[in-house]
Amino acid sequence: MSAALLTSLLHSTVTMAVPLLLAALGELLAERAGVINIGLEGFLLTGAFAAMATTYYTATPLLGLLAAWVAGLLLALLFAYVVVVHSANQIVVGTALNLFAVGVTGVAYRGLFGVTGAALTVAGFAALPLPFLSSLPVIGPAFCSQTILGYLAFALVPVIAFGLYRTIPGLKLRMVGENAAAAAAQGVAVRFTQCLALLGCGVLAATAGAYLAVAYAHTFVEGMSAGRGFIALAIVIFGRWSAWGVLGAALLFGLATALQFHVQALGWRIPYQFLLMLPYVLTLLALAGYGGRTKAPAALGVPLESE
Repeated sequence: MSAALLTSLLHSTVTMAVPLLLAALGELLAERAGVINIGLEGFLLTGAFAAMATTYYTATPLLGLLAAWVAGLLLALLFAYVVVVHSANQIVVGTALNLFAVGVTGVAYRGLFGVTGAALTVAGFAALPLPFLSSLPVIGPAFCSQTILGYLAFALVPVIAFGLYRTIPGLKLRMVGENAAAAAAQGVAVRFTQCLALLGCGVLAATAGAYLAVAYAHTFVEGMSAGRGFIALAIVIFGRWSAWGVLGAALLFGLATALQFHVQALGWRIPYQFLLMLPYVLTLLALAGYGGRTKAPAALGVPLESE
């Protein structure tokens, strides 16, 4: 493999991994607090539409990102109200949010930009090469020539890892995810902690959607999240519910996606259909096989008892 091809493959891997990493880090916070957010797909899609539409009308990507955050917070508040406050079934509510997001973004897109679905492009976030580091062979263009959202995704990994295992709020969050009753007995505000975790999840998942719309594709297409929310769920399991594990799993899934664009250049005689399904096959393997051999938070998915 030539250096140029390796550089291109690694750059595509990192680019594909960034939205998965952002969404998975958000899901990590939620699951560490004992809540499964199946609605990640809807958060991504809503964040992508809000970012693109706002950027289109304001020509300011930063405002688009802020709009995505607002959309993510609103969905997270709705999810938290139904699931945490009223102890509704987390899987059912998450699925409903996914369906809601597909419908509302499709209707809003057609209402704002017409039924024809003409391709709209926005001037999104540009790459910000780091001095000297971006010129390093192979890894420089991949890791040191990212957009601000790409740098944010990788910077959050050590921050979240430190916060979960080296701070009192992180300890409380993990206590809630392991045994909510015991955490409450120690004075932890269980519902408040879970709501904060879900708000963080909503912001990060919406940021992943904003990345897709205004940093990667520079447009919006109905259903453009393309299963990334479900892949992020698998990444959390594959990463063993740790921030560093999530980073490694996101890069692995990013590589599986990037291979779709480079298989011909690599000279592999593999039908492209197999490459298209590779990320989803990995997702199924992670959920059905590998996930059964990992230890999830003990109270994950368990609804809080009514007071």
